[in-house]
Amino acid sequence: MKIISYNVNGIRAAVKKGFLDWLVTVSPDVVCLQEIKANEEQLDLLLFEEAGYKYNYWYSAQKKGYSGVAILSKTKPDNVVFGTGIEYMDFEGRNIRADFGDISIMSMYLPSGTNLQRLDHKLMYMADFQEYTNELLLSRPNLIVLGDYNICHKAIDIHNPVGLKNVSGFLPVEREWIGNFIASGFLDSFREFNSEPDNYTWWSYRANARNNNKGWRLDYAMVAKTLKKRLSRSVILSGAKHSDHCPILVEIDS
Repeated sequence: MKIISYNVNGIRAAVKKGFLDWLVTVSPDVVCLQEIKANEEQLDLLLFEEAGYKYNYWYSAQKKGYSGVAILSKTKPDNVVFGTGIEYMDFEGRNIRADFGDISIMSMYLPSGTNLQRLDHKLMYMADFQEYTNELLLSRPNLIVLGDYNICHKAIDIHNPVGLKNVSGFLPVEREWIGNFIASGFLDSFREFNSEPDNYTWWSYRANARNNNKGWRLDYAMVAKTLKKRLSRSVILSGAKHSDHCPILVEIDS
């Protein structure tokens, strides 16, 4: 099972930049999208079906043009869960899950902490999401949580760890949380295969950051430890340029 996760920074903009042609070429089985910034009725769903994704599920924020997640699949999932049941999370359309046999795949878009108010919101989300996931693992132990976590875990995951130590996305409290999240039963799948620096998934649009590879690794495929022996590949697809993020890919023996 080949799974891709991609913060597209607006699905309509990404489509205009050739996202669907790229998707046909890469041909994953399941696609997790974040920051779709659109409602389902604003999209031409036939385009996604023609690309091979007959089954597509969209979970938008209440606020138009903001946030939102989706899952696209070549095969019909056994079950799809929209949201977490936690109202303030679901208001912003940040979680959608699809179950395929014994594997559960979640597309998750964790808030950014752009100011003190949003940082408090992010920290609350992080705490509540950990509790939600702890409970979910009891019934769906083979869980994969893919998406934009808006956190760099370690110094190796950010281009300037000293200069950015007080910036949201690399704050000690955020780094501690993602470390604890991994310890609660997950593998940072990319780091199972690659321990090298300079591997990032997001670059600012400013100062030619992407061409200079001044990036952050914000996007993760967190794979439940129960799937460790079935994990065969996890890579960053930095060549795809439909967004300020790039996609990540993970392969699981289904």
